[in-house]
Amino acid sequence: MIKLNRPINWHKGLTAPVVVALMAWYNNFEVAPLLYLALHGSYGVLWLLKDRWYPDRQWDEQVSLGYAVFVWFALAFYWIAPWLLIAQKQLPPPWAMATAVALNMIGTMLHFGSDAQKYFTLKYHPGLITSGFFARCRNINYLGELMIYSGFALLAWHWAAWIGIGLFFALAFVPNMIRKDRSLSRYPEFSEYRRRSGWLLPRLF
Repeated sequence: MIKLNRPINWHKGLTAPVVVALMAWYNNFEVAPLLYLALHGSYGVLWLLKDRWYPDRQWDEQVSLGYAVFVWFALAFYWIAPWLLIAQKQLPPPWAMATAVALNMIGTMLHFGSDAQKYFTLKYHPGLITSGFFARCRNINYLGELMIYSGFALLAWHWAAWIGIGLFFALAFVPNMIRKDRSLSRYPEFSEYRRRSGWLLPRLF
């Protein structure tokens, strides 16, 4: 048995070396691959720091070695984007690169900030969290992660880069968000909270 966070952390930590290896293999050290390396590589480092400073308890689950290997290879779908970007040797339009950076910055703030709020709030005051990042959105952390990976896919400038995002959103994010709503429904105040908050997108009015 092994903790589920092990294959996830290995994947996140290996992203930068994998991107560098692809750049060396295809001899492509242009601005777009370097930008991708800066964005996705730094995201991997931040993930490892987050797991050390305020880990997500859902990744503490003990799983079999076979399942851990499956998870690692499933996460490798996220490497389709850098492979396409580097192998194609095409330069995405400036607006796409700028949008990728913006999505990454905003998504990182939402993802890591909300995870920090959830971790430290539940550590000292267990219960339903209805303020801060979660005031208007019940799954703001998933929204942030979706924005981050959408930026990576956009930077790749190829439709196939969206395959990994689509698979994980449908097979991992959506089921987790459904389970979360079911779990939170045990709190009496959840009905009111659900009325004024969005499932994935913030409810502004």
